[in-house]
Formats: sequence, C-alpha cells, structure tokens
Amino acid sequence: MNDPQSIRNYRLAGNQGVVNYDHEEWYVCDVSRKRMKQLMRRSDSVAFQSYIFWLATLFAAGVLAFMSLGSWWALPAFLIYGVLYGSCSESRFHECLHGTPFRWRLANEFFLIVFGFMSLKNPYLWRWSHARHHTDTIIVGRDPEIAFPRPPDVLGMAMNLLHLKTGIIELQRAFRACFGQLSEDEILYVPKDERGRVYLHARIQLGVLTGVSLFSVYTGSIVPLLFVGLPTFYGSFVHHLLAATQHAGLAEDIPDHRLNTRTVYLNPVFSFIYSNMNYHLEHHMFPMVPFYALPALHEEIKADCPPAYRGVIAAYKEMIPALLRQMRDPQYFVRRELPQGAGEPHPTAVKLQQVLTPA
Repeated sequence: MNDPQSIRNYRLAGNQGVVNYDHEEWYVCDVSRKRMKQLMRRSDSVAFQSYIFWLATLFAAGVLAFMSLGSWWALPAFLIYGVLYGSCSESRFHECLHGTPFRWRLANEFFLIVFGFMSLKNPYLWRWSHARHHTDTIIVGRDPEIAFPRPPDVLGMAMNLLHLKTGIIELQRAFRACFGQLSEDEILYVPKDERGRVYLHARIQLGVLTGVSLFSVYTGSIVPLLFVGLPTFYGSFVHHLLAATQHAGLAEDIPDHRLNTRTVYLNPVFSFIYSNMNYHLEHHMFPMVPFYALPALHEEIKADCPPAYRGVIAAYKEMIPALLRQMRDPQYFVRRELPQGAGEPHPTAVKLQQVLTPA
C-alpha cells in the first residue's frame, strides 16, 4: 500500500512541488559547432524519399488487406496495415512537430496535419505540449507528457496495447476542443492566439471520423473504419512498446538527459517504424537534429553517455522490475551510471540525484 503523501502531483496547474533550476543547468555533450550545423541540416530529398517509401508501403498493405477480405489472410494483412498506419504515423507526427524532416516548411506543416489525423492527435495542442516536454523533460509539475508517473499505471500500459488509454484521452481532448474548451493544464501552455487553430482542427478531425463512421453504418460494414480510424487503435502497439523505453523507470527532476532518457539499439524494421526515435537521449539533448541524422549524432556523443541498450528486450529487462518496484515504492528509480571519462553533470543534477536516490 502506497503512502498517499508519497504519490506526487503530476499536473501542471496549481502544482507547488516543482524543482527549481535554471535551464542552463541541463548538461549538453560537447559537439563542435561545425559538426552540429552538419547534423542539423534538413534535407527535402531524404525526407520525401523516406515518407514516400512509407506511404507506398502503406498503400500496398491496404490493397492487400482489401483483397484479402473474406479470408483468414485478412488478419495478418490488416495487422501489417495497422502497424504501418498507427505506429508509423505516431513517430512521423512527432518528427513534424519539431519541423525537422523538411527544409520546406509547408511540407512539414502538411504532413503534421495528416499524421496528426492518423494518430488522433491535435498538432496545435501537441506542438506546445511537446515544447514543454523538451524544455522540462521529466520535471514533475512542468512536463505535461510524463507517460510513466509513479506509481506506474500498469492497467493503462496494458490498455495502450490497443491504444485505449491514449486514444480515449485524445478523443476527450478533441470533444472538449470542439466546444472551445481546454483543460487547466492546456491553458498554461497553449498561447491564446493558437487556441482557435486547436478548436478548428478538433472539429475537422471529429467531423471526418464521424463521416467515416456514418458511412460504415450506411453500408452496414466495418470495413471503412478498418482503413480509417480503427488502425490507430489496433496498429499502434508497436509504437507504444518502443516508446515505453524512452523514460520509464528512470529519474525524475534531474536536469541531465543522460540520467532520465534511454537510447536503445533497434533492428532496421523497428528503426523504420519508429523513425530512429530509439536514439532518444540524442533527440532530447539536440532536438533540432532530423531523425535521419540521429545515428550519426549518436556516434558523436556516445562516449559521453551511458551505454545504449542492446535491443528492446534488454531495455525491458531493466524497466519491468523497476516499474514493479515503483508500484510498492514510488521513490525508487533506475540510476544510470556514466562511463569513465564522461563529462560531470551540473552540480544541481548531482545534488538532486543524491537527494532523490533511496538509501
């Protein structure tokens, strides 16, 4: 049984328990300015090649799924289509939030809206939420995107294998925005001049989903929803399994991404689905580096960071025991060890880790 006083308030509104620190206290690995300019260079050709290949693969999977209707082959066909639709759109939506895939700004904005619809996310809400996530990564009371609070919501994790927890939250946000309303936390980070776009996108998004649902009712078939809307639920499980490795079980309130974020080596298929977000420490430390340059960035800074995990299984072998222990002891977290010769964290991070680490 957890002590109620040990359960932290993860909301932003009215939260007085935030850590006080200066944003300059975040540790940043040493990369030369010349090399960083190279890594940050955006490429329309590379981004278009990646996205066109994915969309072509998605279209081909959709054709196979449609042709397989009425047979048992429909199950694996729709599973493949769902993963390409639900999991791939999640990671690509995230990249377009940063505006890093394309040099052409309109391309970033266009795909941001398309992928936002596919992943049931409101881009004009998430843009500001995600900016806060990067500014105050896993700082309780400041970061609105802490996916694994303590004690962890194990039921919610299981529900997200079908995107139920996250999907329900996003639909609730959309319905609220349709009526021109934001939550108390959302009011804190969405600028007033952006709120009209939040409301408009929510109305269009729900309008299209309602239209597809009504068409399914009219035709007496669930098939239209199997291609638009439902793939976000039955196909996002790969994204959720990979995204869980980002921060789960690690330190809170410590201004050093090396101590609160994981990098995990993945096979080429998972890396493609996840848009290289397995290099998550690198992404958080240098968020303006495009997804296609993250492997090169990893090579630049890996000697200054804890070793990357050798695959998803290795990450989960650490995560699952940590999350189970946090159910009994919310103060517990996995303490990441820096390699010999790595740069020292800012004194604030050192002090906080000493204070927060259980005896």
